[in-house]
Amino acid sequence: MLIAGFPAGPWGTNCYILATGPGAECVVIDPGKDSADGVADKVREHNLKPVSVLLTHGHIDHVWCVVPVAGTYESPAYIHPEDRHMLVDPMAGLSEESAALMLGGDYAFAEPDDVCELADGSTLRLAGLELRVDHTPGHTRGSVTFRTPYDGPEDVPEVMFGGDLLFAGSIGRTDLPGGDHPTMLRSLASKVLPLDDRIAVLPGHGPQTTVGRERATNPFLAELAPASGPTKGL
Repeated sequence: MLIAGFPAGPWGTNCYILATGPGAECVVIDPGKDSADGVADKVREHNLKPVSVLLTHGHIDHVWCVVPVAGTYESPAYIHPEDRHMLVDPMAGLSEESAALMLGGDYAFAEPDDVCELADGSTLRLAGLELRVDHTPGHTRGSVTFRTPYDGPEDVPEVMFGGDLLFAGSIGRTDLPGGDHPTMLRSLASKVLPLDDRIAVLPGHGPQTTVGRERATNPFLAELAPASGPTKGL
């Protein structure tokens, strides 16, 4: 399996390219601001062919380049229906102060030509990969994570692309429009804590981590941890 990631734009949003290996079809996850050139570089470096763009949620720092990336490679974009409106109205996911700071100019946003809506518990079969979709609201109403089996040499059964649900040592903010802290905690308790400790978490910002590491050290998960201890199997 090939996973190529890089932080893009002023907010350091992690964009990921996922494929079964070099020379294969691939999916692009969360092409944020200034990510289009980075995607093109990774595609050329590994001789890849993007066939879809996956969005963990609709915040502008994760979807800024979805139209140019999806358009360049004639690929559909996938987003949860609760966040689809933010493709054309990114201000809906921001406070007025944040919008003025983040956008800082006149921009026109639109949906890609081909948009597919994600459903909780569904499995996407794209580019020779199987990706499980989990609806994890809290950061936004339509936040999702993507999990896929990992066939690398490490003792990692799956990789989870977590968006802004879970970070190394923290969790996503819930103070923007559509955010809700109790809902975030329920998503973490129901969709993260039952997972195998060995699962690698590739977040929307910052370094990668594991479910086990966050279960043991993340203060936001401590109050949610089951009394029986960490989960060892899926």
